[in-house]
Amino acid sequence: MKNLTKPPKAIKKSHSIGHAIDYKWNDKILSTLLDPNGENDQLDKTLNKISHKASLGLTASLLEWVYWRFKEYDKMSDEIHHRIEALWSSIENPKNTKPLDFDTDLSFPVSGFIDGPIWVALMNVRMIDVLSRKGSSLIQSEVTGLVLTVRHLTPEKKTFDKWFKKTISKLANQFPNQNEQIEYSEDVIYDASSEPVICREFFFSRSFKYNPDSAKKALNNFISNIDATKNSFCNVKKSVNVLK
Repeated sequence: MKNLTKPPKAIKKSHSIGHAIDYKWNDKILSTLLDPNGENDQLDKTLNKISHKASLGLTASLLEWVYWRFKEYDKMSDEIHHRIEALWSSIENPKNTKPLDFDTDLSFPVSGFIDGPIWVALMNVRMIDVLSRKGSSLIQSEVTGLVLTVRHLTPEKKTFDKWFKKTISKLANQFPNQNEQIEYSEDVIYDASSEPVICREFFFSRSFKYNPDSAKKALNNFISNIDATKNSFCNVKKSVNVLK
């Protein structure tokens, strides 16, 4: 796999990679992270300031934190990797990806200090993907649980908080929610196809200078490295249009 070969500096600095599994975990924590309640209203409001495609990019980036946290511990790392690739590909064109189904037969173990958090993270991603495909105006709110999950798993929480605060501020300024005036409802459909694309570098590279063309080029370079013969969520064509 050519993507995600090196961990981002922020994730390395957080001591997530190879760190001991020393966070608390129980059924109460699992339930809280899977379905955050009104205690996180401010985070929910903050996330609703960013665009639909920015929310998908943030989802992929947050899932990458999970990927590197458990890469040395769990056989699910390839499954997580494939979902990250699919999320980035869906930003370019949702038709290039398949639904990010997970544990549809409820057979995945939800207990344990590794299986439990992975189950919560991938269930959150599954719901975000479902809402995204529907054009739901509720997609941003569903990212809340993933943010809280990643923070809970990260050894150096101050590093994650700094990264998230800076990231969400940039997203709100450069990728504002174009759908803010629409009443949030499961029945409201939002077409995000005209929104500008976003790329992995926006979230993890300090040297990356955003403009629409640089974002398209970086995103399409990432997509061109996806092996669709191994990633069952992607049906990416070999001839991706990479800007020069």
